[in-house]
Amino acid sequence: MKSFTINQNDAGQRISKFVEKTVPALPNNLLYKYFRLKRIKLNKKRCQPQDKLQAGDLVELYINDEFFGEGRQDLAFLKVPSSLNIIYEDENIMLVDKKPGLVVHEDDDNTPDTLINRILHYLYEKGEYDPEQENSFVPALCNRIDRNTGGIVIAAKNAQSLRILNQKVKDRELVKLYLCLVHGVPEPKSATLKDFLLKDSSRNQVRIYRNQVPGSKTIITRYKTLQTNGKLSLLEVDLKTGRTHQIRAHMAFYGHPLVGDTKYGTNAQNKGLGYSYQALYAYKLRFAFQTDGGILSYLDGREFCVENVPFAKEIAKR
Repeated sequence: MKSFTINQNDAGQRISKFVEKTVPALPNNLLYKYFRLKRIKLNKKRCQPQDKLQAGDLVELYINDEFFGEGRQDLAFLKVPSSLNIIYEDENIMLVDKKPGLVVHEDDDNTPDTLINRILHYLYEKGEYDPEQENSFVPALCNRIDRNTGGIVIAAKNAQSLRILNQKVKDRELVKLYLCLVHGVPEPKSATLKDFLLKDSSRNQVRIYRNQVPGSKTIITRYKTLQTNGKLSLLEVDLKTGRTHQIRAHMAFYGHPLVGDTKYGTNAQNKGLGYSYQALYAYKLRFAFQTDGGILSYLDGREFCVENVPFAKEIAKR
Protein backbone atom coordinates (compact mmCIF):
# COMPACT_ATOMS: atom_id res chain seq x y z
CA MET A 1 0.00 0.00 0.00
CA LYS A 2 1.18 3.51 -0.80
CA SER A 3 -0.38 6.67 0.58
CA PHE A 4 -0.24 10.24 -0.69
CA THR A 5 -1.14 13.52 0.98
CA ILE A 6 -2.69 15.85 -1.56
CA ASN A 7 -0.92 19.19 -2.01
CA GLN A 8 -2.02 22.32 -3.87
CA ASN A 9 -0.73 21.03 -7.19
CA ASP A 10 -2.78 17.83 -6.85
CA ALA A 11 -5.96 19.55 -5.66
CA GLY A 12 -8.92 20.21 -7.94
CA GLN A 13 -8.59 17.12 -10.13
CA ARG A 14 -10.60 13.89 -10.11
CA ILE A 15 -9.09 11.14 -8.02
CA SER A 16 -9.13 8.85 -11.08
CA LYS A 17 -6.93 11.34 -12.96
CA PHE A 18 -4.58 11.56 -9.98
CA VAL A 19 -4.20 7.77 -9.88
CA GLU A 20 -3.62 7.62 -13.65
CA LYS A 21 -0.72 10.09 -13.30
CA THR A 22 0.66 8.51 -10.15
CA VAL A 23 0.49 4.91 -11.38
CA PRO A 24 0.77 5.22 -15.18
CA ALA A 25 1.46 1.48 -15.58
CA LEU A 26 -1.94 0.57 -14.10
CA PRO A 27 -4.32 -0.56 -16.90
CA ASN A 28 -7.59 1.34 -17.20
CA ASN A 29 -9.74 -1.71 -16.55
CA LEU A 30 -7.89 -2.42 -13.29
CA LEU A 31 -8.13 1.22 -12.25
CA TYR A 32 -11.93 1.15 -12.19
CA LYS A 33 -12.01 -2.38 -10.79
CA TYR A 34 -9.91 -1.20 -7.83
CA PHE A 35 -12.38 1.58 -7.15
CA ARG A 36 -15.16 -1.03 -6.98
CA LEU A 37 -13.06 -3.27 -4.73
CA LYS A 38 -12.27 -0.34 -2.40
CA ARG A 39 -8.54 -0.71 -3.07
CA ILE A 40 -8.46 3.04 -3.75
CA LYS A 41 -9.54 5.06 -0.72
CA LEU A 42 -9.98 8.74 -0.04
CA ASN A 43 -9.57 9.84 3.58
CA LYS A 44 -9.91 6.19 4.73
CA LYS A 45 -13.26 5.82 2.96
CA ARG A 46 -14.64 4.34 -0.23
CA CYS A 47 -14.62 6.83 -3.10
CA GLN A 48 -15.79 7.25 -6.67
CA PRO A 49 -13.55 7.96 -9.70
CA GLN A 50 -15.14 11.38 -10.20
CA ASP A 51 -14.54 12.60 -6.63
CA LYS A 52 -12.52 15.83 -6.60
CA LEU A 53 -9.39 16.11 -4.47
CA GLN A 54 -8.71 18.88 -1.98
CA ALA A 55 -5.43 19.93 -0.39
CA GLY A 56 -4.79 17.84 2.71
CA ASP A 57 -6.76 14.80 1.51
CA LEU A 58 -5.24 11.37 2.06
CA VAL A 59 -5.24 8.97 -0.89
CA GLU A 60 -4.43 5.32 -0.16
CA LEU A 61 -3.67 2.93 -3.00
CA TYR A 62 -3.80 -0.78 -2.24
CA ILE A 63 -2.11 -1.57 -5.54
CA ASN A 64 0.66 -4.09 -6.26
CA ASP A 65 4.14 -2.55 -6.17
CA GLU A 66 4.87 -3.82 -9.68
CA PHE A 67 2.57 -1.15 -11.12
CA PHE A 68 4.54 1.64 -9.48
CA GLY A 69 7.81 0.56 -11.09
CA GLU A 70 11.20 1.38 -9.63
CA GLY A 71 10.51 5.08 -9.52
CA ARG A 72 7.66 7.31 -10.58
CA GLN A 73 9.81 10.25 -11.52
CA ASP A 74 12.21 10.50 -14.45
CA LEU A 75 15.13 12.93 -14.23
CA ALA A 76 16.03 12.62 -17.92
CA PHE A 77 15.59 16.38 -18.22
CA LEU A 78 18.88 16.84 -16.35
CA LYS A 79 20.68 15.52 -19.44
CA VAL A 80 19.66 18.51 -21.58
CA PRO A 81 20.79 22.16 -21.30
CA SER A 82 18.96 24.48 -18.94
CA SER A 83 19.60 27.54 -21.11
CA LEU A 84 16.48 29.50 -22.04
CA ASN A 85 15.51 32.84 -23.55
CA ILE A 86 13.13 34.07 -20.86
CA ILE A 87 10.89 37.02 -21.69
CA TYR A 88 8.99 37.06 -18.40
CA GLU A 89 8.83 34.96 -15.23
CA ASP A 90 7.05 35.05 -11.89
CA GLU A 91 6.02 32.50 -9.26
CA ASN A 92 3.24 31.13 -11.48
CA ILE A 93 4.30 31.27 -15.12
CA MET A 94 7.17 31.63 -17.56
CA LEU A 95 7.14 33.15 -21.06
CA VAL A 96 9.97 31.70 -23.12
CA ASP A 97 11.20 32.71 -26.56
CA LYS A 98 11.57 29.37 -28.37
CA LYS A 99 14.09 29.52 -31.17
CA PRO A 100 13.44 27.79 -34.51
CA GLY A 101 14.84 24.26 -34.60
CA LEU A 102 13.91 23.35 -31.02
CA VAL A 103 10.92 21.05 -30.50
CA VAL A 104 8.54 21.84 -27.63
CA HIS A 105 7.85 18.20 -26.66
CA GLU A 106 9.47 14.89 -27.58
CA ASP A 107 8.69 14.05 -31.21
CA ASP A 108 8.61 10.81 -33.17
CA ASP A 109 12.41 10.74 -33.03
CA ASN A 110 12.25 10.83 -29.20
CA THR A 111 14.44 13.92 -29.19
CA PRO A 112 15.40 14.52 -25.53
CA ASP A 113 16.48 18.15 -26.00
CA THR A 114 13.05 19.77 -25.94
CA LEU A 115 11.78 23.09 -24.66
CA ILE A 116 9.82 21.47 -21.83
CA ASN A 117 12.85 19.45 -20.70
CA ARG A 118 14.98 22.61 -20.68
CA ILE A 119 12.32 24.33 -18.57
CA LEU A 120 12.18 21.40 -16.12
CA HIS A 121 15.98 21.47 -15.81
CA TYR A 122 15.96 25.23 -15.27
CA LEU A 123 13.25 25.04 -12.57
CA TYR A 124 15.01 22.10 -10.91
CA GLU A 125 18.24 24.12 -10.66
CA LYS A 126 16.29 27.04 -9.18
CA GLY A 127 14.69 24.75 -6.60
CA GLU A 128 11.20 25.48 -7.93
CA TYR A 129 10.54 21.96 -9.18
CA ASP A 130 11.51 18.75 -7.40
CA PRO A 131 9.93 15.55 -8.76
CA GLU A 132 10.38 13.86 -5.39
CA GLN A 133 8.12 16.45 -3.76
CA GLU A 134 5.32 16.11 -6.32
CA ASN A 135 2.73 13.35 -6.47
CA SER A 136 1.31 13.99 -9.92
CA PHE A 137 2.12 17.50 -11.16
CA VAL A 138 4.83 18.41 -13.64
CA PRO A 139 5.29 21.99 -14.96
CA ALA A 140 3.75 22.09 -18.43
CA LEU A 141 3.40 24.15 -21.59
CA CYS A 142 0.11 25.90 -22.33
CA ASN A 143 0.65 26.38 -26.06
CA ARG A 144 2.69 24.75 -28.79
CA ILE A 145 4.79 26.04 -31.68
CA ASP A 146 6.14 23.97 -34.58
CA ARG A 147 9.82 22.98 -34.52
CA ASN A 148 10.80 25.45 -37.25
CA THR A 149 8.65 28.31 -35.99
CA GLY A 150 9.96 30.59 -33.25
CA GLY A 151 8.16 32.61 -30.64
CA ILE A 152 6.56 32.92 -27.24
CA VAL A 153 5.61 29.73 -25.41
CA ILE A 154 3.81 29.84 -22.04
CA ALA A 155 4.78 27.46 -19.23
CA ALA A 156 2.78 27.00 -16.03
CA LYS A 157 4.73 26.37 -12.83
CA ASN A 158 1.81 25.07 -10.79
CA ALA A 159 -1.42 23.18 -11.39
CA GLN A 160 -3.74 26.10 -10.65
CA SER A 161 -2.01 28.31 -13.22
CA LEU A 162 -2.05 25.47 -15.74
CA ARG A 163 -5.81 24.96 -15.38
CA ILE A 164 -6.50 28.70 -15.71
CA LEU A 165 -4.29 29.18 -18.74
CA ASN A 166 -5.56 26.08 -20.53
CA GLN A 167 -9.09 27.44 -20.17
CA LYS A 168 -8.03 30.93 -21.30
CA VAL A 169 -6.37 29.45 -24.40
CA LYS A 170 -9.51 27.40 -25.14
CA ASP A 171 -11.74 30.47 -24.70
CA ARG A 172 -9.37 32.58 -26.86
CA GLU A 173 -8.69 35.08 -24.07
CA LEU A 174 -5.03 35.33 -25.10
CA VAL A 175 -4.11 37.38 -28.17
CA LYS A 176 -1.12 35.99 -30.09
CA LEU A 177 0.32 37.99 -32.97
CA TYR A 178 2.79 36.66 -35.52
CA LEU A 179 5.40 38.20 -37.78
CA CYS A 180 6.11 36.58 -41.11
CA LEU A 181 8.19 37.43 -44.16
CA VAL A 182 6.46 36.61 -47.44
CA HIS A 183 7.28 36.70 -51.12
CA GLY A 184 5.70 39.52 -53.07
CA VAL A 185 3.43 42.37 -51.99
CA PRO A 186 -0.05 41.42 -50.74
CA GLU A 187 -2.94 43.43 -52.14
CA PRO A 188 -4.69 44.91 -50.30
CA LYS A 189 -2.00 45.74 -47.74
CA SER A 190 -4.34 44.70 -44.92
CA ALA A 191 -7.20 42.22 -45.06
CA THR A 192 -9.12 39.49 -43.30
CA LEU A 193 -9.04 36.26 -45.31
CA LYS A 194 -11.74 33.62 -44.87
CA ASP A 195 -11.49 30.23 -46.56
CA PHE A 196 -11.54 26.50 -45.80
CA LEU A 197 -8.71 24.19 -44.77
CA LEU A 198 -8.53 20.43 -45.27
CA LYS A 199 -5.84 18.50 -43.40
CA ASP A 200 -3.96 15.60 -44.95
CA SER A 201 -2.42 13.86 -41.93
CA SER A 202 -0.63 11.23 -44.02
CA ARG A 203 1.43 13.95 -45.73
CA ASN A 204 1.50 16.37 -42.79
CA GLN A 205 0.13 19.00 -45.13
CA VAL A 206 -3.05 21.02 -45.64
CA ARG A 207 -4.97 22.36 -48.63
CA ILE A 208 -6.98 25.57 -48.84
CA TYR A 209 -10.30 25.91 -50.66
CA ARG A 210 -12.50 28.90 -51.45
CA ASN A 211 -15.63 26.84 -50.82
CA GLN A 212 -16.28 24.22 -48.19
CA VAL A 213 -15.42 20.63 -49.08
CA PRO A 214 -16.11 17.48 -47.01
CA GLY A 215 -13.95 17.45 -43.89
CA SER A 216 -12.74 21.03 -44.27
CA LYS A 217 -12.79 23.64 -41.53
CA THR A 218 -13.22 27.40 -41.69
CA ILE A 219 -10.07 29.48 -41.34
CA ILE A 220 -9.86 33.23 -40.74
CA THR A 221 -6.52 35.01 -41.05
CA ARG A 222 -6.11 38.76 -40.54
CA TYR A 223 -2.87 40.31 -41.85
CA LYS A 224 -1.33 43.77 -42.01
CA THR A 225 1.67 44.73 -44.14
CA LEU A 226 4.32 46.47 -42.03
CA GLN A 227 7.11 46.85 -44.60
CA THR A 228 7.81 45.92 -48.20
CA ASN A 229 10.59 46.41 -50.74
CA GLY A 230 8.57 45.21 -53.72
CA LYS A 231 9.96 41.67 -53.58
CA LEU A 232 9.48 40.72 -49.94
CA SER A 233 6.95 41.93 -47.36
CA LEU A 234 6.90 41.82 -43.57
CA LEU A 235 3.43 41.05 -42.22
CA GLU A 236 1.81 41.05 -38.81
CA VAL A 237 -0.79 38.27 -38.60
CA ASP A 238 -3.64 37.78 -36.14
CA LEU A 239 -5.13 34.28 -36.30
CA LYS A 240 -8.85 34.25 -35.69
CA THR A 241 -8.81 30.46 -36.02
CA GLY A 242 -5.87 28.28 -35.12
CA ARG A 243 -5.50 25.47 -37.64
CA THR A 244 -2.50 23.38 -38.65
CA HIS A 245 -0.08 25.37 -40.85
CA GLN A 246 -2.76 28.03 -41.24
CA ILE A 247 -0.55 31.07 -41.84
CA ARG A 248 1.85 29.21 -44.13
CA ALA A 249 -0.85 27.60 -46.26
CA HIS A 250 -3.24 30.57 -46.31
CA MET A 251 -0.65 33.11 -47.44
CA ALA A 252 0.66 30.68 -50.07
CA PHE A 253 -2.90 30.18 -51.34
CA TYR A 254 -3.03 33.92 -52.08
CA GLY A 255 0.30 33.83 -53.88
CA HIS A 256 2.56 34.93 -51.02
CA PRO A 257 4.30 31.90 -49.48
CA LEU A 258 6.54 32.50 -46.50
CA VAL A 259 10.23 32.94 -47.14
CA GLY A 260 12.05 29.68 -46.39
CA ASP A 261 8.90 27.56 -46.62
CA THR A 262 9.42 24.82 -49.20
CA LYS A 263 6.30 22.86 -48.17
CA TYR A 264 3.91 25.56 -49.38
CA GLY A 265 6.40 27.51 -51.48
CA THR A 266 9.18 26.36 -53.84
CA ASN A 267 12.93 25.85 -53.69
CA ALA A 268 13.31 28.18 -56.67
CA GLN A 269 11.60 31.05 -54.81
CA ASN A 270 13.87 30.63 -51.78
CA LYS A 271 17.15 30.04 -53.60
CA GLY A 272 19.85 32.39 -52.39
CA LEU A 273 17.86 33.81 -49.48
CA GLY A 274 19.68 31.70 -46.89
CA TYR A 275 16.64 30.44 -44.97
CA SER A 276 16.52 26.83 -43.78
CA TYR A 277 13.15 27.36 -42.04
CA GLN A 278 9.99 29.35 -42.63
CA ALA A 279 10.19 33.01 -41.59
CA LEU A 280 7.41 32.87 -39.01
CA TYR A 281 7.48 34.06 -35.41
CA ALA A 282 4.87 34.24 -32.64
CA TYR A 283 6.31 37.52 -31.48
CA LYS A 284 3.63 39.17 -29.34
CA LEU A 285 1.32 37.93 -26.57
CA ARG A 286 -1.43 39.90 -24.83
CA PHE A 287 -3.51 38.67 -21.91
CA ALA A 288 -7.09 39.81 -22.62
CA PHE A 289 -9.22 38.10 -20.00
CA GLN A 290 -12.97 38.24 -20.46
CA THR A 291 -13.61 36.23 -17.29
CA ASP A 292 -11.99 35.95 -13.86
CA GLY A 293 -8.30 35.11 -14.06
CA GLY A 294 -8.04 33.76 -10.52
CA ILE A 295 -4.47 33.84 -9.22
CA LEU A 296 -3.37 35.15 -12.65
CA SER A 297 -5.68 38.20 -12.67
CA TYR A 298 -2.62 40.47 -12.38
CA LEU A 299 -1.66 39.49 -15.95
CA ASP A 300 -4.86 40.86 -17.51
CA GLY A 301 -4.08 43.60 -20.01
CA ARG A 302 -0.33 42.97 -20.02
CA GLU A 303 1.51 42.54 -23.30
CA PHE A 304 4.86 40.88 -23.97
CA CYS A 305 6.95 41.00 -27.12
CA VAL A 306 10.07 39.40 -28.61
CA GLU A 307 12.35 42.34 -29.28
CA ASN A 308 14.67 40.81 -31.87
CA VAL A 309 12.88 38.63 -34.40
CA PRO A 310 15.64 37.23 -36.68
CA PHE A 311 14.07 38.17 -40.04
CA ALA A 312 12.35 41.42 -39.01
CA LYS A 313 15.08 43.61 -40.54
CA GLU A 314 15.49 41.49 -43.69
CA ILE A 315 13.73 43.97 -45.95
CA ALA A 316 16.05 46.81 -44.95
CA LYS A 317 19.04 44.64 -45.93
CA ARG A 318 17.76 44.01 -49.44
